Amino acid sequence: MAGKQCCENPPTLDFSSGVGHVKELGGLNCYITGPANSKLSVILIADVFGYEAPNLRKLADKVAEAGFYTVLPDFLRGDPFVPENSERPISVWFKDHGTDQGFEDAKPVIEALKSNGITKIAAAGFCWGAKVVVELATYAYIQAGVLLHPSFVTVEDIQGVKVPLSILGAETDHMSPPELVKQFETTLNAKPEINCFVKIFPGVTHGWTVRYKEDDEHSVKSAAEAHSDMLDWFTKHLK
Repeated sequence: MAGKQCCENPPTLDFSSGVGHVKELGGLNCYITGPANSKLSVILIADVFGYEAPNLRKLADKVAEAGFYTVLPDFLRGDPFVPENSERPISVWFKDHGTDQGFEDAKPVIEALKSNGITKIAAAGFCWGAKVVVELATYAYIQAGVLLHPSFVTVEDIQGVKVPLSILGAETDHMSPPELVKQFETTLNAKPEINCFVKIFPGVTHGWTVRYKEDDEHSVKSAAEAHSDMLDWFTKHLK
């Protein structure tokens, strides 16, 4: 059930979507958008469908409009999950794309940003990407993090977080059900030195912030609310 929900509502991938451009940064192709002279950067880490998902690139452009140099790396290295490929189900695909590798790949991207004059970095992770953000937050590679409908994140992971963290969950989510998200909140509240914000969105399912359907008014509105919460978090902790 959990793996299945990870793959619901797949986007139609489009490498040409968005107003930004693709360039190599830290050894990875990255969709980059936003003011090149900004000292503040946000890294968005995709779900299993990768960095060509149009809604995710649209969100990157929205983050960029708020003044952040926004980077959406291809952590999947040109190999997003393809639901139609019956010979490679999600359980097999995950074996080739561990979140531990995503964490390792994020380090040179962060170093490249710093070498280009970026002074503060935040990261947001969606589903698969949320686990990577937790690792970055545990070792303080970033100044703030946001997890959106996270997958594979445990209470133990949250215990290790060392930077301000926001968690945005869905009412219906087998990967991170509300009961687990509330445990995350309790764990963070036990660490008063770590600023946190936790919210569960009613009437939506796992993946809704980037895999919403344009004709689903409630999902679109809920996604926009989550995007606004995410931007508020970045603004609070980077600016």
